[in-house]
Amino acid sequence: MGVQKHLIPIVLLLFFLLVAREIYPYVEPLNSEVEDGFAIEKIDSGYGGPTCLEWADNSSLLMCDRDSGRILLLDADDGFKSVALLSGLDHPHDVHLTSDHLFVSEEGQLSRYNRSNLSFSDPVVLIEGIPSGNHQTNAINSFPNGTLIWHSGSTCNVCEQSDERNAALLWVDPVTGEHGVLASGVRNSFDGVWVPGMGYLFSDNGRDWDGDHPDEEVNLLVEGEAYGWPDDDPNNPIPSGTLGPVARWTPHTSLNGLALRPNTSSLPGLLPGEGFTVYATVYGSWNTLFPQGHEVVRIDFTPSQSNASVPSEQWNSTVTRFATDLGTPLPVVFGPDGDLYYATFGGGGTLYRITAN
Repeated sequence: MGVQKHLIPIVLLLFFLLVAREIYPYVEPLNSEVEDGFAIEKIDSGYGGPTCLEWADNSSLLMCDRDSGRILLLDADDGFKSVALLSGLDHPHDVHLTSDHLFVSEEGQLSRYNRSNLSFSDPVVLIEGIPSGNHQTNAINSFPNGTLIWHSGSTCNVCEQSDERNAALLWVDPVTGEHGVLASGVRNSFDGVWVPGMGYLFSDNGRDWDGDHPDEEVNLLVEGEAYGWPDDDPNNPIPSGTLGPVARWTPHTSLNGLALRPNTSSLPGLLPGEGFTVYATVYGSWNTLFPQGHEVVRIDFTPSQSNASVPSEQWNSTVTRFATDLGTPLPVVFGPDGDLYYATFGGGGTLYRITAN
C-alpha cells in the first residue's frame, strides 16, 4: 500500500504533464520571440480556423476559415475588420485568385467562381469526389502558364491509396477541370510556392509513429516523379527511383505554409543574384514527447554549382529559426508592405504581423 501511495503523485504529475502538453500549443502564446530587430504584432483574433491567406489587392486580405466554412475579407485600411465573402463551404483550405476567377479548394472538391473586383459568383465545380481521411485536399496554386497545381493529401498515415489522386500533386485545367497526377508519393503537402528561376517548391509532412523518421521536407517539383511515401522507412528514407528533398526540418513538427520573400521586404534574406529565401510556418506536433515546432523558419536556397539532374543536388539549403513559441502558425504570406503575416489555427484563430523595429 505504501508503494502505491507514493506512485499516486507520480501518476498525477504525468497526467498533468500530458494534459498540459496537449493544451499548450493552442493557448495564447506568452513567450513569443523573434530575431533581433523585428517585432511580432497581434492584429486580431476570433477568425476560427485559418488555413489560407492571400492578398486580393494592397488592402484586401482573403482568409479561409476552415471551421466555419467561410472565405473572409479582411480590410487592412479598416483595422482588418472582416466580412464573409463566401459561406457554406466544406472545410475550405485555400484560394487562388486570377484577374477573372477565384478557385476554392474544399474537402475533396475544387470550384471556380467568376470574379468582379471582390465579388464572386456563379460557382462551377471543376472536380469532386477525391477521398479524404487523415488528410484532405489542401493548397491551390498555379504555374506561370495558368495550369493549376492542387495538393491532395493521403487518407492514412501509411498505406496504399485506392485513388491515385491522393498523396499527390495534381495538375488541373482551369477551364475544363481535366486533371491528372503531377507528382506522387507526397503524403501531405499543405502548401507550395512558385519561385522564378527555381521552380515550384512544396512542403510535405511525413509519416508518424516512426521515431526520428522522417524529416519534414521541402521538395522541388519535377513532373512525373515520385517522392517516396509510403515506401520510405528509417533504413531507406529515399527509396530507389524517388526524389529527395531540397530542404529538411525537425521530424513530426508539421512544416506547412510557404512564402517567398520579396526583395522589397525588410525581413532578412538573400539578395538578388545570391539565391532565394522562403519563410515557412511550423505548426508543431502531437507525435513528440515534448512540444516541438510552433515557429517560423527562414530557408535560404543557393545554387550548388552542380550539373546534377537531381534537384536535391542542384541546391544548397540553410534552415534557421526566425520566430519561436508562436502557438500553431499555419498560413503565411508576405504583404504588399513587405511585412510577414501569419495566422494561428488554434485558440480561435489569430492574425499576426512581423515587422522591422
